[in-house]
Amino acid sequence: MNISVVIPLLNEQESLTELHDWIANVMQSNRFSYEILFIDDGSTDDSWQVIEHLASQNESVKGIRFSKNFGKSQALHAGFEKAQGDVVITMDADLQDNPDEIPELYNMIVKDRFDLVSGWKKKRYDSVIAKNLPSKLFNWAARKTSGVKLNDFNCGLKAYKLDVVKNIDVNGEMHRYIPVLAKNAGFTKIGEKVVQHQARKYGETKFGMNRFINGFLDLITIWFISHFGKRPMHLFGALGVLMFIIGLGFSFYLGIDKLFLNPSGRLITERPEFFLALSTMIIGTQFFVAGFLGEMILRSKQDKKRYLIKDETSNF
Repeated sequence: MNISVVIPLLNEQESLTELHDWIANVMQSNRFSYEILFIDDGSTDDSWQVIEHLASQNESVKGIRFSKNFGKSQALHAGFEKAQGDVVITMDADLQDNPDEIPELYNMIVKDRFDLVSGWKKKRYDSVIAKNLPSKLFNWAARKTSGVKLNDFNCGLKAYKLDVVKNIDVNGEMHRYIPVLAKNAGFTKIGEKVVQHQARKYGETKFGMNRFINGFLDLITIWFISHFGKRPMHLFGALGVLMFIIGLGFSFYLGIDKLFLNPSGRLITERPEFFLALSTMIIGTQFFVAGFLGEMILRSKQDKKRYLIKDETSNF
C-alpha cells in the first residue's frame, strides 16, 4: 500500500464527506493504493455515523472511535498503530489542509528519501493577534530549544515514512513535537514544504489560546525528556552536587572564621551565611532524592493504556 492518511477529528460531521471525496479523487487520479483512517476522538455530533457510511461506500475508509475525548496525540497514536501504507500522511479534518499537497509530500518521502516532511502554512487565514503572532513566538522557541529547523511545528499536514510512526511514542499533547520525537529516535532527515492554508469552512476551532501556554510547557517537558529522560540523576544529581558544594563552602567559611579568625564574634546561628549553608545543603539533598526517585520510577514503570477504543468500522 502506498499511502495511509490519518485524520484525527472532533465534531467535524459537516466536513468529513467533502474531505473524503477530495482525498479519494487525489488518490485515484495519481493511482495510489491507499487507506483513510478517521480517528473519532469522542465526537458528540454525528461524525461517527458519517464515518460508518463512508466506510460502507469505500473499502479504503476505516474508522476508530474513542469512548470519550482523549486528545489529538492519542488519536494520532491510535492511527499510527493501524497504519499500513509506505508513507503516512496526517491532516486535520476541518478542510484547512489541502489534499492536493499529498502527491508532492509522498514524492519527497519516496524519491527524496526524507524521513519526515512537515507542512509550512506560510500564508495563514487565522487571526493575526489570536493565532499568528503566538504561533510565530512558539515556533521560534521550539526551534531554539529542539534544534529542529522548522518554521511551523503546529501544521497538521505532515508526511512520514512508515518506520517513523511505528517507532515514536506520541502521548499527552506531544503531537506538536512529532518532528522532535522523530529526531530523538534517530530519524534526522526532516524536511519542510510550503503548503496552502485554507480558511475554515465549517464549525469552529477546537483550540483556544491555552494551547500555546500548554505548548510552551510541553516544550520544556520534551527538552527535559530528550536530554535526561533516561538518566534523570544526571540533571538532579548535578544540581544536588552544586547546591551541596555551595553549602559546604559556607560551612567551612563559618567554621574557620569562628575557630581561628573571630572566635568572640556573633554566634554562627545569628549569621546569614549559616542559613544559606543550611538551605543549600537541604536543597542539594532534595535534588539527590528527586534524582533517585526518577531513576526508580523509570525502572519500574509499566505502560498504561492512554485511550479506550469504543468502536471500529467493520473493514478493520
